[in-house]
Amino acid sequence: MTTPARAPDPAPDPAIVARLRAAGCVFAEDEARLIAEAASSPQELEDLVAKRVSGLPLEPLIGWAEFCGLRIRVAPGVFVPRHRTEFLVEQAVALAAPDAVVLDLCCGAGAIGAAIASRAGAGVELVACDVEPAAVRCARENIEPAGSVYEGDLYDALPASLRGRVDVLAVNAPYVPTDAIALMPPEARLHEPALALDGGGDGLDVQRRVAAGAGEWLAPGGSLLIETSGEQATQTAALFQREGLSVRIATSDEYDTTVVIATA
Repeated sequence: MTTPARAPDPAPDPAIVARLRAAGCVFAEDEARLIAEAASSPQELEDLVAKRVSGLPLEPLIGWAEFCGLRIRVAPGVFVPRHRTEFLVEQAVALAAPDAVVLDLCCGAGAIGAAIASRAGAGVELVACDVEPAAVRCARENIEPAGSVYEGDLYDALPASLRGRVDVLAVNAPYVPTDAIALMPPEARLHEPALALDGGGDGLDVQRRVAAGAGEWLAPGGSLLIETSGEQATQTAALFQREGLSVRIATSDEYDTTVVIATA
């Protein structure tokens, strides 16, 4: 299960800071502290710094990402949770009753589910699933034993007993149009799985499949929350409206993100 994130140790090595800054790391001081904290020996410290300078993402190198005040276990090749997705968590927690059934669909490392459960309370029944085996392994470290994690393609991964019982269905499905992946930062497009990024020609392929099955799994009055872009929000909302769900769009200037909320 995830643990609260704690502040890293102060006073980073100036030489390491200089190497990271020269490599283009904007937050070189913070990264130097985190890398030093993760290293168990001078040799490992040098290896980690060299890998970061070569362009490898920070979070898999140190083994975790900070999300909603939690340390989320992240391994190489697994999608790193983004801070903008914390807005989805806030919206989901506002809808979650103390005994809610919460499903983290396309869970990746399980950051959304773990964060909702940590804020909504111990009475929440948490389930998560993902198609990527490496992501599922991380999600199990972050969620179990407080919740259950399944491996499989969207709703096919879920136990039948969950059908019609989900009160809060949180989704961060891939929504980047295929042609736009080349424009993403190299840390994402080179080191995260394509399945976690590629939403098809218009970015909505996976969202269409999520929408098609949502009504079968939501409880009466249950809500689905899905992250999307500001440009895609109207199209995303229309997908769920066509499935008979009541839809609203929530946006955040602070997080620079958009969430479509669809209610049964």
